[in-house]
Amino acid sequence: MSTELKKVIEQISKDKGIDKDLLIDTLEEAVRVSAYKKYGDDIDIEVSFNEETNEIEVYQFKVVVEEVNNPQLEISLEEAKIHDGNIQVGDELGFKLKIEDLGRIAAQSAKQIIIQKMRDAEQEIIYEEYKDRVGEIINGIIQRRDKQGLIINLGRTEALLPKNEMIPTERYQRNDRIQAYIIEVKKEGRGPQIIVSRSHPDYVKALFFREVPEVADGTVKIMAVARDPGKRAKVAVMTQDSDVDPVGACVGVKGSRIHNIVSELKGEKIDIVIWSPDIATYAANALAPARISKIFVDEEEKILEIIVPDDQLTPAIGQRGQNVKLASRLLGWKIDVYTETRYSQLNEDKRILEQLASVAEVPMQNFLDAGFESLDDVANASEKELLQIEGISEDKIADIKAAINLLNSNK
Repeated sequence: MSTELKKVIEQISKDKGIDKDLLIDTLEEAVRVSAYKKYGDDIDIEVSFNEETNEIEVYQFKVVVEEVNNPQLEISLEEAKIHDGNIQVGDELGFKLKIEDLGRIAAQSAKQIIIQKMRDAEQEIIYEEYKDRVGEIINGIIQRRDKQGLIINLGRTEALLPKNEMIPTERYQRNDRIQAYIIEVKKEGRGPQIIVSRSHPDYVKALFFREVPEVADGTVKIMAVARDPGKRAKVAVMTQDSDVDPVGACVGVKGSRIHNIVSELKGEKIDIVIWSPDIATYAANALAPARISKIFVDEEEKILEIIVPDDQLTPAIGQRGQNVKLASRLLGWKIDVYTETRYSQLNEDKRILEQLASVAEVPMQNFLDAGFESLDDVANASEKELLQIEGISEDKIADIKAAINLLNSNK
């Protein structure tokens, strides 16, 4: 029995990665609880693992007394002398209990405690292993699908790929291999929960760290990432090494490096953008391949007005606005794109609106706040609608209409 117990402890320690001392403590605790269940909580026992015999030993201690009031804790001097002729009143006498005597129910209780303690110890080990791995890429196998998302088998534990962290265009079946990015490790009652993502912008960043040595060693820095998961991503890069082309380093010879990343993302297109401290230059790079005519910068509101040739509106905006949306996210600025024709018209509308505001002796912003952006807007408005402009009275409406007639006659 002793040899068998020793082998079991060593095997569990090896297979589960649990410290042998912790296992022994767990066994001792389980036997202690079982003893209390059989004999009651008021007995005085000591449980220990004998390293020489490799057995769990249980001793019950009783105090030697003249008259016994509590048989669980006391023993008469007369009876004690049968075991030890030199014993005296006040001494303690220990009796070895047989673990087998604890009974079937107690043994089952001990087994449950051992299993729970082992599970707790294993979960703690897994948590310690993964808690500092946020930001890493892991590999696993799809085990099942539940209402939260996909459960991924990592070997010793599982990870959750929530529905909102999936790439919308991807479909997986049970037993499919999958890579994902660890975004959170939570310590919960049921054990550590490892949350992973395939749609997170930092997943793209982690793939570049893995595939591009110049990114891994810091020669090329990734300044920002914006993604439309499964469709397109923009990655802003820069380097302070004049001998290194950051875009070329990321793309690799014959596109080998970027191909590996795109392949892992199941065909998601990736634009490599040169980062610049000058926001206008950075914006022009981010909106490529569109050609830019002018850029107006509003530093206070963090708004960019981008003017493009009339034939460049489609590439600047992109399909369903994707190009400009990603560029805006990459920069962290609001981007408004206008064609040269449209911008000229807006400037003309603004100039005329300023004239009308001057005639009415109110700020032009009052017209804009009321929803009037052009001469036609004001000309087609009713008197009731014009009175909604702050500062406009019935007397001023006549002046505005006279000004409109004059402006129309000069067209």
